[in-house]
Amino acid sequence: MTSKSAAAAARATVYGYPRQGRNRELKKAIEGYWRGRVTADALKETAAGLRRTNWEQLAGAGLHEVPTGDFSYYDHVLDTSVMVGAVPDRHRAAVAADALDGYFAMARGNQDVAPLEMTKWFDTNYHYLVPELGPDTVFAADSTKQVAELTEALALGLAARPVLVGPVTYLLLAKPAPGVAADFEPLTLLDRLLPVYAEVLADLRAAGAEWVQLDEPALVQDRTPAELNAAARAYRDLGGLTDRPQLLVASYFDRLGDALSVLAKAPVEGLALDFTGPAAAHLDALASVGGLPGKRLVAGVVDGRNIWINDYEKSLATLGTLLGLADRVDVAASCSLLHVPVDATAERDVDPQVLRWLAFAKQKTAEIVTLAKGLTQGTGSITAELARNRADLASRANSPITRDPAVRARVDAVTDADGRRSAPYAQRTEAQRAALGLPLLPTTTIGSFPQTTELRTARADLRAGRIDTAGYEERIKTEIRDVLAFQEKAGIDVLVHGEPERNDMVQHFAEQLTGYLATQHGWVQSYGTRYVRPPVLAGDISRPEPMTVRWTAYANSLTDRPVKGMLTGPVTMLAWSFVRDDQPLGDTARQVALALRDEVNDLEAAGTSVIQVDEPALRETLPLRAADHAAYLAWATESFRLTTSGVRPDTQIHTHMCYAEFGDIVQAIDDLDADVISLEAARSHMQVARELASHGYPREAGPGVYDIHSPRIPSAEEAASLLRKGLEAIPPERLWVNPDCGLKTRGWPETRASLENLVAAARTVRAELAQ
Repeated sequence: MTSKSAAAAARATVYGYPRQGRNRELKKAIEGYWRGRVTADALKETAAGLRRTNWEQLAGAGLHEVPTGDFSYYDHVLDTSVMVGAVPDRHRAAVAADALDGYFAMARGNQDVAPLEMTKWFDTNYHYLVPELGPDTVFAADSTKQVAELTEALALGLAARPVLVGPVTYLLLAKPAPGVAADFEPLTLLDRLLPVYAEVLADLRAAGAEWVQLDEPALVQDRTPAELNAAARAYRDLGGLTDRPQLLVASYFDRLGDALSVLAKAPVEGLALDFTGPAAAHLDALASVGGLPGKRLVAGVVDGRNIWINDYEKSLATLGTLLGLADRVDVAASCSLLHVPVDATAERDVDPQVLRWLAFAKQKTAEIVTLAKGLTQGTGSITAELARNRADLASRANSPITRDPAVRARVDAVTDADGRRSAPYAQRTEAQRAALGLPLLPTTTIGSFPQTTELRTARADLRAGRIDTAGYEERIKTEIRDVLAFQEKAGIDVLVHGEPERNDMVQHFAEQLTGYLATQHGWVQSYGTRYVRPPVLAGDISRPEPMTVRWTAYANSLTDRPVKGMLTGPVTMLAWSFVRDDQPLGDTARQVALALRDEVNDLEAAGTSVIQVDEPALRETLPLRAADHAAYLAWATESFRLTTSGVRPDTQIHTHMCYAEFGDIVQAIDDLDADVISLEAARSHMQVARELASHGYPREAGPGVYDIHSPRIPSAEEAASLLRKGLEAIPPERLWVNPDCGLKTRGWPETRASLENLVAAARTVRAELAQ
């Protein structure tokens, strides 16, 4: 390692921290505000307290610089839209009447206005609100939030660095507003947007900011020469400002490629780069562009997206190499710690041996501080930490938890034939139509029904011993009966049992598979106030016994209509877990697929004629670089077919995807060889239906007509209008009618009304087709 004096300037920092609080205080306060139980002032006080707690914890742990501006009531991209004045026309009245309520109207909609479209933040399970822009968009700076949060941190005596979504990424994430030509490119608004950023930067400088971080993760994707030129122009202009703080341009999630040389040459004072996973290529790439002489490099060597402990010796070797490539090297996580839970020490039920392997946000902060100390003072200053780290890494590598010879032998025995249905789709669809006898435009739902307070209370009572298993199961039976009765009365054609026994679509299965570990407090934000607890995939996967057959069979016994068996697919089981990093993802996916294949076959044997295997994460897990797509899609589609190909031709296999851009994976959707796919489409106005048609997708599809992430109740005519748009792309014999996603997060009153309107819309359009 280089000398101690060469590393004297190393600092420890992070790009962002979990917003929710240790006990999800923010979620509770916001939802209380929506229900009228919490005042706006009380909500703001809770938020300020959480920000203060986070900053004080980070500073107390030894960080030299804390982030500000990363906190959000709902989404940081939506915050950016507010900052630059990009409020859609339909929301302006609500924003003018009350800024906070207008903000939530943009995020969630209300009965009067639809919300912004929501989709995945790059290849994560976090969702952002898509900006809507057009040639008439007028930007206007509003730095109120950013300045206020910086002022709060400075008042605590902390060194603080505001974090903003960069202008290029903001425009590349945007879409044409409704009514704007589909070929409009928001990036053409860059010259109009840059003066607004200049004004915000000046405001932050006046408020005391020495550095401001501008996040440009969109530059790690494949970018055209025109887009790279736009990035060069943006940072030439912003870097050339006289009234500004020092600028730190950050990227993460992958390697920058050609954009690295653009940013290296830009007149900014620092770059923050990811050095984990595929982004480890930055180490060689920096050398090839001549390093960053005279600049600050913030090196993201601690994985901000997964929960495994850092390899200190490997990270220190990387940091030591980087010392010769920049004027100063600081230490950080690879991205915001928003994507991991708060504190691993809160977990009381995890095996202490396994707990040694885990690092949540608090532990990652400590890792960053340790690495900065080792880089600055030499490895002799962290001897004890290095020894403990080596022991913990060896404990994981050598643990019998991580390897099951029987599982590995079964994976090795898989053949190509195991991933193919016994009959082609044309033959299967005839057999299925004969067996199911469904009408034109069949109606169904995606799977879950509202998780009521009574259901959550029953689960809590069972855990606390206030009721026994028999009492809990009777409650589940009652809920299934009620859900089925409603669906039959409403006129839905293919029913679901409502999933009352399931806490989460991944966790429910993870708790029944070997190799997975569940946490009690490992909450991570998915969107808004929706938090999930991703299970930890620690070892080889197998299914000891059936997981869903009992309740699906019970539901089937109560009705003559088909009831879908509901499973979560192998790619989503990986994507929405903290996946192991000690073997290729494809190997892990095959293990999960074989476990799920057993479940699919058992469902069929129990009389289930329709089985849905959800893969909403197929698109979100797509690598950010096109060069990596083929290898990923090969194992991802193979694992789905391995899950579903053991059934008879007359058993109908469904899949479901939501809240992502599907146009660039339509071929992969085709390669799944599912009989029916349902997809999110309500907020995007049936865009996915047009994409399927353009590809020539030959199977049945249900683009959603009911946006379940909004409290709005779509009218029957609104749903019928969307159906008519769907029919412009998909012929009626192949079009299904369904919501965008599951109904778990919705209340019963809006669910009843919305589904009744959905059925009415289907009947209306059927009648029109019969004329």
